[in-house]
Amino acid sequence: MRRSIPVVAATVGLALTLAACAGSNDEPSGDATSAAPASAATLTVWVDDTRSGPVKEVAKVFEKEKGVTVKFVQKDFGDIRDDFISQVPAGQGPDVIVGAHDWLGKLVQNGVVAPIELGDKASDFLPVATQAMSYDGTLYGLPYSVENIALVKNNALVKDATPATFDDLVAQAKAAGTDYSVLIQQDEKTGDPYHMYPLQTSFGSPVFGTDSTGAYDANKLTLDSDQGRAFAAYLAKLGTEGVVNTSISGDVAKEAFLAGKAPYMITGPWNTGDFAKAGLDISIEKVPSAGGQPSQPFVGVQGFFISSKSKNALLANEFVVNYLGTPDVQLALYQAGGRAPALTAALEQISDDPIVAGFAAVGQDGVPMPSIPAMDTVWADWGATEVAIVNQQGDPAALWNQMTASIAGKIAAA
Repeated sequence: MRRSIPVVAATVGLALTLAACAGSNDEPSGDATSAAPASAATLTVWVDDTRSGPVKEVAKVFEKEKGVTVKFVQKDFGDIRDDFISQVPAGQGPDVIVGAHDWLGKLVQNGVVAPIELGDKASDFLPVATQAMSYDGTLYGLPYSVENIALVKNNALVKDATPATFDDLVAQAKAAGTDYSVLIQQDEKTGDPYHMYPLQTSFGSPVFGTDSTGAYDANKLTLDSDQGRAFAAYLAKLGTEGVVNTSISGDVAKEAFLAGKAPYMITGPWNTGDFAKAGLDISIEKVPSAGGQPSQPFVGVQGFFISSKSKNALLANEFVVNYLGTPDVQLALYQAGGRAPALTAALEQISDDPIVAGFAAVGQDGVPMPSIPAMDTVWADWGATEVAIVNQQGDPAALWNQMTASIAGKIAAA
């Protein structure tokens, strides 16, 4: 991915801006009774290696301005959630962690994460980002990045405009005479519902419905619908035509696109940096509709959470909201991880990057990946069923019905 701001410049700007902003009169939220005196306070923060640099730069300014100590523990990202859940109830663990929004269901269920009050600042973030960081109408995390998949086009292979429907897209891609038409990564056993989701939602078949507040409702398994069965039939069609192939893994799809063997690929920003390095002229577009309704990819949001057992909740909230929630910090985190900022002002500063802007435009029409605990019971049946449908291992509607019955049973038993 092309970088719009040099890393060194971003880091210097981060330090200077934070120094100027740290004395802000913004009143942080939190339970004042749980905050230790600043002179005696220590905050412990868990981060992974990708985010550690920018967050440590923020902490230096925070320590100087507040007279506190910030202790860092670097952990593998994949270990943070479960370690946090196991340690917090015992009064251990950190005050602040970096994490993904789809952890929220388990974090809230286990009572280990505290609400965050952004006040007027909430409107400064992309709506999909604050929606993702909320659970049952309560905001629990400060978002810093958003990511989603989109349609990546090799402009050297297709000169014409991208068609409005997925069938027309496939026809156009096949006319290019390449080995593949539209690359969509799959796994031979687990499929890849995540990468197929834009096509599924275009049939009007989300995973779960929502309640009156807009939150996902585990009792509304909207996979079980005529729209879901229509998508299943379409998926079987794509399998018969060879458009979707369970032997096309993520690595195979990426290498094929890099080699110019397909004009289109449905993927995310984690691959576009290598495409640009290879000299490909690419553009980012919305996945065309297959079912007549808008295609909506899942949106993943990452951010920072505060422990419900923090002995310094007031200071933790101050650090997260007023230091990590600034444009310069979010730009530095973007430079470190390549994910678009969740803060609108930061995103606007890199809007001249067509790759970032393209994914952001698609993501604004996306939907947060469900963070409710019931989502954990969906993936296995969902993916395995899509594999069976693609490989013509039964009637699509019957396979889909078996899947939804199995998922509903697991949710009811949980």
